[in-house]
Amino acid sequence: MTQDAAGGPVTPNEDDVRSGERPEARLEKAVGVAEQALIEFEIAVETFRIEVENFSRLHHQKLGPMYSRLDELDAQIAEAKARQTGDPEDLAKADELRALVMPMPGVEELFHGWMDSEGLSPEGAAMLTEQSVRPPERVRPSEEARKLYRELVRKAHPDLAREEQERTRREEFMTRVNAAYGRGDEALLGELAEEWAAGPVPESRLSASEELYARLEWLSQRKELLTVVARDLEDSAIGSMLRMAPEDPDRLLEEIAEQLLARVSEREAELARWVQ
Repeated sequence: MTQDAAGGPVTPNEDDVRSGERPEARLEKAVGVAEQALIEFEIAVETFRIEVENFSRLHHQKLGPMYSRLDELDAQIAEAKARQTGDPEDLAKADELRALVMPMPGVEELFHGWMDSEGLSPEGAAMLTEQSVRPPERVRPSEEARKLYRELVRKAHPDLAREEQERTRREEFMTRVNAAYGRGDEALLGELAEEWAAGPVPESRLSASEELYARLEWLSQRKELLTVVARDLEDSAIGSMLRMAPEDPDRLLEEIAEQLLARVSEREAELARWVQ
């Protein structure tokens, strides 16, 4: 409670009346600021998640065979050494390294993603003809897609639901929204925005103030959850690599590939010495 110029007490509500603001106006402003901050944070986290997934696919496609080759060479070197020494420790190490070598994939795993309705996909045909395989496309959502995603998250998030049926509807809808944003599909996001605008609007059973306080509580909980997700992404192996070269991750892959090729050459030379 404060004092006015005459020394009399002035309550916050009286301040609001004198300024022409409704009692909930300040709370509405606080909620609006918190919403905007959270939405921007959520978009940043989702965009980084997409980058991590894309980079992980590129990393596996480009460097996976090199890692497999290194594992195989390590096993062959250990086996050659064990054959020559007969030492139990060398034999045990050879068995251990052989067990680490990735087994041959099954038929379904081998052809998953490489077949379409007309037979082999372009990527599968490229592999069989020893042509370069097209790398996965790097998804970078446009500014309009980011804007549409921001609005849809703000309006349709499941945690805004008050009833289980409405929560289920929102969860199913947001699954479609996240998938569209993950592909950077601006047109589909626009269609989803129109669909949501035409959908049912559940009746609120809370007062205006109760709605605002509930919204603030949800925003706080959501921020805590996103902070954990963001930290896990940044601390992951792929996330850490991306943070090393955020502007040119493809060049980082090239550098790692060069290092792996050098290690493969060293292992091959070592294996040649053991089998002579």
